[in-house]
Amino acid sequence: MKRIVFLDYVRVFACFLVIVVHASENFYGAAGSTDMAGPQSYLASEAERLWVAVYDGFSRMAVPLFMIVSAYLLVPMKEGQTSWQFYRQRCIRILPPFFIFMILYSTLPLLWGQIDGETSFTDLSRIFLNFPSQAGHLWFMYPLISLYLFIPIISPWLSKATAKEERFFIALFLISTCMPYLNRWCGEVWGQCFWNEYHMLWYFSGYLGYLVLAHYIRVHLTWDRSKRFTIGLIAMVVGAVWTIYSFYVQAIPGVTHSTPVIEIGWAFCTINCVILTAGTFLMFSCINLPKAPGLVTDMSKLSYGMYLMHIFWLGFWVTVFKQTLAFPTVAAIPCIAVSTFVSCYVTTKIISFIPGSKWIIG
Repeated sequence: MKRIVFLDYVRVFACFLVIVVHASENFYGAAGSTDMAGPQSYLASEAERLWVAVYDGFSRMAVPLFMIVSAYLLVPMKEGQTSWQFYRQRCIRILPPFFIFMILYSTLPLLWGQIDGETSFTDLSRIFLNFPSQAGHLWFMYPLISLYLFIPIISPWLSKATAKEERFFIALFLISTCMPYLNRWCGEVWGQCFWNEYHMLWYFSGYLGYLVLAHYIRVHLTWDRSKRFTIGLIAMVVGAVWTIYSFYVQAIPGVTHSTPVIEIGWAFCTINCVILTAGTFLMFSCINLPKAPGLVTDMSKLSYGMYLMHIFWLGFWVTVFKQTLAFPTVAAIPCIAVSTFVSCYVTTKIISFIPGSKWIIG
C-alpha cells in the first residue's frame, strides 16, 4: 500500500504528544517518578498550574488523532474482505506486542523496586482482564480494539452512506460530546438515572464518532487546501484555548482536587477536544509532499513500539530533569518529553534489527 505522507507526520506528532501528557502528569498526579495522575491531583505552585495546563491541555488531542489515523486507513474495509480476515490482520499487528509489554510491565519493575512480588503476581494473573498497575497508558488499547471489532459492522453503512447522512451522525456525536458539561451543570439528562447510564445519544458517542469523522474527511470533504488550513487553524486554536483553560481555571495551587473534576475538559470525547483534534488533523492534511523524510517515515513505522515502551524511559528522565537537575516546570516537561521520545525511538530502532522484531514492537 502506498504511504499517505501526511498520516506519517500525524502519527509522529501524536506519539510525541502522548509522551508530553505523561510527562506533565508527574507535576500534578500521584507521587512517584513514573505514576500517572491518580484520583486526586495537587499542584504545588502557579507555575505548575500554568504549564501543566498548557502542555498537557494542548496535547490531549493525541489519542483522538491516533483513532482518526486508524479509521482513515481502515474504514471501510477493503471490498471482498471478510470480517475474520480483517480481525486476523489486526490481531497479528497489535496483540503480540501488546501482551509482551503487559508481561514486561508486570515483571521488570521488580528489578528496581517499583513493585513487589505480590503486585507482580496480581498484574500477571489479571493480564487477560486489564492492563498492569504500572502501565496505565495501555488503557488506550482497549477502545482501539473495540473500534477494530466494530469496523466490519459499520463498514457496509459507510460504503453506502451519503455525505448528508454522515453529517447527521457526526452532529449527534458532537452533541453527545457535550454530555460531561451537561452532567456537571444539569445533572442527569436524557434518560440517565442511577439504574440507567445509557442516555439517548449513547450509541452515537465515544470514539466511534472519530471513526465516522475520519471517513467523512477522507471521502466527502471537498474543501481546497487553503480552506482546510484556515478552518483547521481556527478550530485548533479555539479547541486548544478551551481545553487549556478548562483545567487552568479549576486547578488552584495548594489545594487537593478530584482529578476527574479538574480534567472535565480533558476527556477525549468532549466537544472542545473534538474541535482541537479535527482542526489539527485538517491542518496536517494540507501537507502535500510526494514523500516524507526518511526519519519521519521511520518514526511513524516504529510509533507503536515507542508508545508501548515509553513509560519505562519516562521515569528515568523525570528523575533527571525534575529531581536531579530540578529544572523549572516550563523547561522540565518538554525536556522529559523530548528525551523520552528520542530514547524510545533509538530503542525501538535497535530492536527492529532483531529477526522477528514485529512480534515485539509491531
